[in-house]
Amino acid sequence: MIPVTTLKGKKVALFGLGGSGFATARALILGGADVTAWDDNPDSVTKASAEGIHTADLRTIDWNACSVFVLSPGVPLTHPKPHWTVDLARSAGVDIIGDVELFVRERRAHAPGCPFIAITGTNGKSTTTALIAHILKSGGRDTQLGGNIGTAILTLDPPKSARYYVVECSSYQIDLAPTLNPSAGILLNLTPDHLDRHGTMQHYADIKERLVAGSGVAIIGVDDSFSALIADRVERAGRKVTRISRRHVLADGLYAEGSRIVRAIGAMTSTIADLDGIQTLRGGHNAQNAAAAIAACLAVGLSPDEIRAGLASFPGLKHRMQPVGRRGKVVFVNDSKATNADAAAPALSSYDRIYWVAGGLPKEGGITTLAPLFPHIVKAYLIGEAAPAFAATLGEAVPYEISGTLDQAVAHAAADAEKDEKGASVVMLSPACASFDQYKNFEVRGDAFVAQVAALDGITMLIGSATGGK
Repeated sequence: MIPVTTLKGKKVALFGLGGSGFATARALILGGADVTAWDDNPDSVTKASAEGIHTADLRTIDWNACSVFVLSPGVPLTHPKPHWTVDLARSAGVDIIGDVELFVRERRAHAPGCPFIAITGTNGKSTTTALIAHILKSGGRDTQLGGNIGTAILTLDPPKSARYYVVECSSYQIDLAPTLNPSAGILLNLTPDHLDRHGTMQHYADIKERLVAGSGVAIIGVDDSFSALIADRVERAGRKVTRISRRHVLADGLYAEGSRIVRAIGAMTSTIADLDGIQTLRGGHNAQNAAAAIAACLAVGLSPDEIRAGLASFPGLKHRMQPVGRRGKVVFVNDSKATNADAAAPALSSYDRIYWVAGGLPKEGGITTLAPLFPHIVKAYLIGEAAPAFAATLGEAVPYEISGTLDQAVAHAAADAEKDEKGASVVMLSPACASFDQYKNFEVRGDAFVAQVAALDGITMLIGSATGGK
């Protein structure tokens, strides 16, 4: 854990006692801060009190005595309206920050030169974050991975000069980190998302821009208009900018050309990596992720050879286009994290002969937007509440069966794929649905798929265990 020494002896108000908020409170106390914490959930308050964290309703405290107010990123700062604690803090003129800002201050105080890579974007940030951390670790670097990817940032080891930090940042976390200054900052892309919390697309983009605006090297995907304009602005402000693209040839930057990642410096171009044959980095979206990872690792001093070795051994992100087993020419892929049609599209576009396990609790719009990818599907195996609606959409375009449950779908898909004489094929769980009709969450659903694949006769598992390598 990282003790927050920069607030030693200071009074700190904290709201939000979920996973990251609880960790933040402990880190503040460990560093010597005088913390008063609260949450709208009485059970969370009770748990914190039992763990020795001082709790009190923040309506009753003296806000003028507080040095800062630490807000959990899941709590509204601006839209649809500020949380009541935000109004109280602003009325007292107290700065409102989050756990990423506390990390930034500790790094600045104790190891300002330690490499720090921060990643944001609407899509692809978790895969890119995991890929960068894997490349660094495979290159022998002391690597700390955290942030929005699931590990609270203040639970990482304390900053020191030769320690590398790879941190995924959501827009909510960036909004609470006013002095965010990574060595290399990545903005992958921008599409409308979380507008209920940011009001407008422009405000959402402005928040994302802050991460790269404060970076030593700003690595920016320029395939959407918002990000391209951000790259121009950040460059005009005097920052070093590396542009990346999966769709366009760039005069300067890194871009995808088929499976190759090409680096352009003026008139000089060179292939810095080839993703051909790397199962975990299939598809154009992963070409962009890889280009961003390469740029970031170059920025913090890795050699091209170290980067290529890391790319080749990347195991993939659990539940996201994750190859988990093989039987003959059939690969089994866990894409349980694809909880809507847009999230399923990258996986469906990355393979040519797919035995598709889909369904669950349907999202608005169903799978109609996936129609251009139907030619990639040999047969669909439909499960859960969405099965009848998905069957109606598939119609005569794609052969299907209503399997009902995941175990039936996996067994039937595996048997059919094994008989396929037209070459390599894939049995893929990419549900395009939430899991909640049959499973607690997408992780449990993905683990169930992996366990059922592991139970098949003649299977060679590609991950560490039948529960996805936990």
